[in-house]
Amino acid sequence: MDSQFLGIVFLVLVIVTVAKGARIVPQGNKWVVQRLGKYHATLNPGLNFIVPYVDSVAYKVTTKDIVLDIPSQEVITRDNVVIVVNAVAYINIVQPEKSVYGVEDFRLAIQNLVQTSLRSIIGEMDLDDALSSRDQIKARLKEAISDDIADWGITLKTVEIQDINPSERMQAAMEEQAAAERQRRATVTRAEGSKTAAILEADGRLEASRRDAEAQVVLAQASQRAIEMVTAAVQDKELPVMYLLGERYIQSVKDMAVSGNSKLVLIPADLPASIRGMIGK
Repeated sequence: MDSQFLGIVFLVLVIVTVAKGARIVPQGNKWVVQRLGKYHATLNPGLNFIVPYVDSVAYKVTTKDIVLDIPSQEVITRDNVVIVVNAVAYINIVQPEKSVYGVEDFRLAIQNLVQTSLRSIIGEMDLDDALSSRDQIKARLKEAISDDIADWGITLKTVEIQDINPSERMQAAMEEQAAAERQRRATVTRAEGSKTAAILEADGRLEASRRDAEAQVVLAQASQRAIEMVTAAVQDKELPVMYLLGERYIQSVKDMAVSGNSKLVLIPADLPASIRGMIGK
């Protein structure tokens, strides 16, 4: 009876020991094994055996690509402008033992490393360059951190700059500047419109004056022609002049008579004598 009991106990112990020694690692993972508190081996996906009670699985590490979000941070450019930058890094653990023994928290370490490198890279650039040179920042950032994280058994697949935006205060200042620029352009446009209108108005007055002058010349030529014709007809040098002045005098009196400001019009009784007086006769 006792021997049967001991046999059962021994069988159970063997089963438990074998069970504790067999380890099935899922695909996409690697397990780090410690023996008596010291790194011993790394288990690959599939069935693996360890020494029970001596070996233990200390860490279970994924070998899939890890998407590591880099929080937004304020960065000062070379021209002292504050901008807000965030990024995302794609990493892969190729040597699990280094990632768990080489750094306390590789996620936090990479996050701080990326943020520090971003501050250094963008700090050497002006605002315009920082906003328009994402590919250059990406290349320099990858070069800056790849060697450092390789010491932790991690490969940097790629790093992407998600957002590069001026800070809220800078955006407000830029909006105010843009509004002032729009106001300035509107003022310039109105001034140019007023200038154009004034030029057109002046050109109109000049054209009207020119045409009035031409009309006066035509009238003078017509009057001269009329005097010559009258002189040729009556063979008298004074009579044509008196005729022309009399005609002008009568027209002037007529204009005064129809004017809204005219109240009283006096016509000389001896019009010919008045005309002779005008020409000094």
